[in-house]
Formats: sequence, C-alpha cells, structure tokens
Amino acid sequence: MRYSFTSKNIAVADTLKEKTEQKLNRLKKLLPEDAEVFVTFSKVRHEHKVEVSIPVNRRLLRAEVTANEITACLDQVVDVLEKQIVKYKGRLRERKRRDMSVHIEELPLLEEHDDDSAEIEIYRTKRFDVKPMDVQEAVMEMELLDHSFFVFRNEATDEMSVVYKRHDGKYGLIEPQ
Repeated sequence: MRYSFTSKNIAVADTLKEKTEQKLNRLKKLLPEDAEVFVTFSKVRHEHKVEVSIPVNRRLLRAEVTANEITACLDQVVDVLEKQIVKYKGRLRERKRRDMSVHIEELPLLEEHDDDSAEIEIYRTKRFDVKPMDVQEAVMEMELLDHSFFVFRNEATDEMSVVYKRHDGKYGLIEPQ
C-alpha cells in the first residue's frame, strides 16, 4: 500500500506517520497490493480529526473521525474502514452469486458476517411537491424543517438539486451534470 499524508493546522511528525501506517496495515490483507491510501490530519479547536480515503475498483472507501486524542481517531478510522470493506465484499459476493455470468474484480474474500451482508431495507418513503426556488430559499427551508439536506428544483437551472449541511456547519450544493 502507498500512503499519502496531508495536514491542516497541525504538524505531523514522522512517528505519527509510522504509527498511522502500522495501524492501517491491518487493512492490508483486505485491499489490493497497489492500493493508495490518502490520510489527512487536522486540528479544529481542541479536537483532532483524521480522514482516510482509499479508492478501490471505482469506489471510494472513506472514513472521518473526530476525537480529543489522535490515537483514538486512528483506531476508530481503521474500525470504520474495516466494516466498510467487509460490507462491500459481501455485496460483491452476493451479486456474483446472483449472476454468475458477470465477472467482477473482487477483493480477497473474508469470513462471512451475517449482520453486514443483510439486504438494504427502505424503512420509510416520503413524497412531496418539488417547487422551483433559489439556493438561498432552499437552505432556509431546510433549516426551518431542521433537516440535514433538502431536495429542490433549482429555478436558475430548472434541474433537481440538493443542499446539505456539512459537519463543519457550512452548506453544500449537489447539482446534476
């Protein structure tokens, strides 16, 4: 595995990089040999944040953890990524079983986990009228509803768009291409 480290508002010592590589090597047996791992360390106020992104087979495995101790962040990030990989491989395995004619490049197989290989269940369906509005109005509507995202028809482009609230308190906009 190849590692790429970046940092924001924090100095990253070589010992921290080595410790990170050591912890992420737990995932080595689950990932392809040529996997690239992007690690970002940041510090906001008194909390440390570790973000890890691993592109694999046209998918992106990503984990982001914030905690007071950077070592706690590293442990949690590895746990989150390990669960994602097991779940992803379970889905690939199920898809391959359903259609044997499709050849999927699969990661090395792990032991079965019953709770991670369950089908996705839609718990609730909501229907609502989509009205044209500008982005500012959509953000206000989202805040009024106290939701973390809001789907609307952008009156400037006449396309469906989504505004969402980010972890840092700022807003994001998703537009179709």
